[in-house]
Amino acid sequence: MVADCGANCARWLLCLANFVFVVVSTGVLIAGTWLAADKASFINTSLNITTSEYHPVSSADSTEAEKILQEFVEPAVIEQAAYILIALGAFIFIIAFLGYCGAIKESRVLLTAYGIFLIIIFVLQIALILLCTLYKSQADHHSKGFLKSSLSKYYTTGTNKDAVTHSWDLVMAHMSCCGVDGAEDFRTAKLFVQKSSAEGLGRQVPESCCILTGDPLLLQPAFPSCIISPTTSNSHLSTGCYNKFSTMVSDNLDMVIGVVVVVAAIQLLAIIFAFCLCRAVGQERDYHYKY
Repeated sequence: MVADCGANCARWLLCLANFVFVVVSTGVLIAGTWLAADKASFINTSLNITTSEYHPVSSADSTEAEKILQEFVEPAVIEQAAYILIALGAFIFIIAFLGYCGAIKESRVLLTAYGIFLIIIFVLQIALILLCTLYKSQADHHSKGFLKSSLSKYYTTGTNKDAVTHSWDLVMAHMSCCGVDGAEDFRTAKLFVQKSSAEGLGRQVPESCCILTGDPLLLQPAFPSCIISPTTSNSHLSTGCYNKFSTMVSDNLDMVIGVVVVVAAIQLLAIIFAFCLCRAVGQERDYHYKY
């Protein structure tokens, strides 16, 4: 064990921080594996449909609940999210495990590998920020393309709503926006157009695009005619969620910059601690070898 006080502090800080990340990444791995193996069970448990007062499935019987859950987990987006969680959890676990074991065992090899991984991640983050800044228009274009694709392929209406539809409804209801760029996005939403035609109501927009009353989760329009004849006075038809989110980020730019700076500072401290501890371990071993 290193005798230097500073090196010991660095050692235990690395142990504590990486232990937390090991626990968190294990939870992410378990959640991703569970979601990939049994999506319906995971969503059923996480949403707690048997006790939720506002969830649409809470008042349904077991047969209807099973049918709705089957629709909820149908899109490939949910399956892809499971694999993303597994990959993210495994990646964080490996790095945190290297840092924890390297610090607790005072292994120069593990500490060096941990430090190098953090340097690579730090450089990639800087590169990503620079690319997003230099190619902002292209980044906006691809981001909007992905969001519009999810809306046009999966968004629907009626009782059999899937996970993507519920997600979009949640975003639009809480952010007071409509579609990616506005209500016109729903004209190209194939499932939405088909279900709206089958309803025979002349629906133009979903309830989540309307000005709502009461709890947003209930999706109750303040003006019932909104879904048929949306206007700027009864809905958010001209307010796109993408621009609304961009405005929110711009309005809270100081907070965003602060979070980025804090994350970067933590990563730099971890890199410095790892290599300082590695150096102290080397010096300690050289001292014992000589004397």
